Amino acid sequence: MNHTVDPAELARLALRLAELRQEHRVLDAEIARFQDEPAADELALRRMKKHKLQLKDCIARLESALIPDEPA
Repeated sequence: MNHTVDPAELARLALRLAELRQEHRVLDAEIARFQDEPAADELALRRMKKHKLQLKDCIARLESALIPDEPA
């Protein structure tokens, strides 16, 4: 399957990928700070970690979409 991708679409995907990576880094720092608190809410911490994993999955999908298909 060989289809061309619009350069504007590639740019949009690359921008979204950068945004997701930044959000992932910020959330990672928040989780680290939150874990250091003695009275950390475990449910909130689990939710933050779950959201971080969802971001990681989205990042992986976008990275895969940005890799051009190569003929076998």
